[in-house]
Amino acid sequence: MRPEILFPLFAPVTTLKGVASRTAPLLERVVGGALVRDVLFTAPANLVRRRQTTVADAQDGETQILLLVVNDHQRPGRANLPWKIRCRDDTGFINLVWFKGHGPHLEQRYPSGTALAVSGKVERTDFGLQIVHPDYMLPAARAGDIPQSEAVYPATQGLPSRSIRRFALEALERAPAMPEWQDPAWLERQRWPAWRAALETLHNPVGQQDLLPEAPARRRLAFDELLAHQLALAQRKRERRIQPAAAIEPSALADRVEGALPFRLTGAQVRALSEIRGDLKAGQRMTRLIQGDVGSGKTVVAMLAMADAAAAGLQSALMAPTEILARQHFETLQAPLAAEGVRAVLLTGRDKGAARAEKLGLLADGSAAVAVGTHALFQDDVVFSALALTVIDEQHRFGVGERSRLQAKGESTHLLAMSATPIPRTLELTVFGDLDVSRLDEKPPGRKPVATRASPMSRLPEIVRRLSQAVSGGAQAFWICPLVSESETVDLAAAEARAAALAKVFGTRVGLIHGKLTGPQKDAVMADFAENRLSVLVATTVVEVGVNVPNASIMIIEQAERFGLAQLHQLRGRVGRGAAESSCVLLYDPPLSEIATRRLDILRRTDDGFEIAEKDLELRGGGDPLGLKQSGFPAYRLADAAAHRDLIAVAADDARLILARDPGLTSPRGQAVRVLQELFDWRPAGLSEAG
Repeated sequence: MRPEILFPLFAPVTTLKGVASRTAPLLERVVGGALVRDVLFTAPANLVRRRQTTVADAQDGETQILLLVVNDHQRPGRANLPWKIRCRDDTGFINLVWFKGHGPHLEQRYPSGTALAVSGKVERTDFGLQIVHPDYMLPAARAGDIPQSEAVYPATQGLPSRSIRRFALEALERAPAMPEWQDPAWLERQRWPAWRAALETLHNPVGQQDLLPEAPARRRLAFDELLAHQLALAQRKRERRIQPAAAIEPSALADRVEGALPFRLTGAQVRALSEIRGDLKAGQRMTRLIQGDVGSGKTVVAMLAMADAAAAGLQSALMAPTEILARQHFETLQAPLAAEGVRAVLLTGRDKGAARAEKLGLLADGSAAVAVGTHALFQDDVVFSALALTVIDEQHRFGVGERSRLQAKGESTHLLAMSATPIPRTLELTVFGDLDVSRLDEKPPGRKPVATRASPMSRLPEIVRRLSQAVSGGAQAFWICPLVSESETVDLAAAEARAAALAKVFGTRVGLIHGKLTGPQKDAVMADFAENRLSVLVATTVVEVGVNVPNASIMIIEQAERFGLAQLHQLRGRVGRGAAESSCVLLYDPPLSEIATRRLDILRRTDDGFEIAEKDLELRGGGDPLGLKQSGFPAYRLADAAAHRDLIAVAADDARLILARDPGLTSPRGQAVRVLQELFDWRPAGLSEAG
């Protein structure tokens, strides 16, 4: 049950004065929710400071207050021209300007001779001073009602910032003083205010410094949110650890599979495998993530864990988000396992009739110890004899229910997740705080660095000529088209145009792959490229191009300045897998911004995905660094992942300490912490399941 003290904040926004049925959807869109709490947690984005002045002393570009008298109204000669009110004071004239149909009602409301107090941004033009759409127009006697500083909130069409501010201040009035959930010594050391006082500062900033992420009130509120989240993650991690699961010992079978590999494991792979084996033999449910760059050897580590399971008479399932990736994983592990008598099957949506029935039979009677596939693996008619280990590739691309349905096909199955998206260490706890993490931070032997250079789009003809020479020598290339807009249709048109232009040079050896192709169509194009029937593969950014094509040695990325560092690094990782020297060309539209210049320079200097992820976070700051929303990143309201990253580890440590001292959260602080979790809706049951 939600604590009674929170009832005022969990009331619907329609209980706020002035929020009618028409206004409510607009307000909910701005604040990202339908509760008074969501309005309370919407911070102002800026602060307007006003000073009173005269027309003669008015400063261009500043928001100021002027005491004026209406001189006359200047009606527009045509419908698309603005309506102007010419005003004066003792020092000169200024125009008040309105666009979009404001008209006769202004003349009725403010006839000539009306004394006004006006506030707005002053602009100096060829036709004199003007204020476009003043933010305040009051009778001169009420000049004192215009605030000299005012918080500016996000707005939307039909709901201006000032209305959001009014609702936010009412939400603030409803916010009760809460029992303190933070450690008093920690608060004193940080010199942070109490929760209610921090909210007062949030919504009534005195100066710009109060709006900064490093302001004491902002850091206090951010830490509250981070602590609530880390508590939920720590609780869920503890709950999983006490779940019994099949104990799987390291096996001679897996050692033989490893010994037969044509390469030696990297130190990082050996370390990750040791960590996984420690989990598996503990007799408690494993929930571990292997994080590593494309090509760092995650699948091989997972294969050896699967071999241990097979040696124990148990089954494993590896689920990938696309058929292309599922086939790639199957090709990696099928032959090494088969050489030791371990049978693997590939199950995708393409399997029908008798072929599908045969594979289902092998899984049901235990003849097949390993299943690799897509969403087809968790369909109702798929039955395992003894499923004990589930491996999920790019797990954030599956829904909670999908992951759960696969794991439910065994009893207390071990989970091994894999991610090729390097996450900065500083953010790792926010995304994977409920998982144990193994990092593959070494390149496999033989992987050569990819020579990376940037070139302006004006040199496109030269790039095509050089590509033609390389293709004549047997090389293959990826050509990535830019993200033109949010519309996949527009992006597809750009990709089709590029493919058509390249076809004039390379003829039928140009392929095109994009998100609107069906699975079999994508597979056919990728197969043609993998088997060297195509020399150049043009692709949009919405499609998975993560297949292993060792002969592909060239990556060309158009308008690279539109991509984030991490995404550019992911794309570059598709080449450099074979014996040939590989290169990546970053085509850009000049002039580059300072950030874009630094981004491309970092990419030229390093191929370490984890270092690149850290740099990307530094350069991009808040918002959605690295596209993390697609990687399971939490939707924080008051915390900023970049600006407050120093607080994340502290919050995780504090959460562990709280639970170690008071597992049931029954002490006075524990009960206050329960209120905190309810306030943010961060509870173990409310989190999206990683497993």
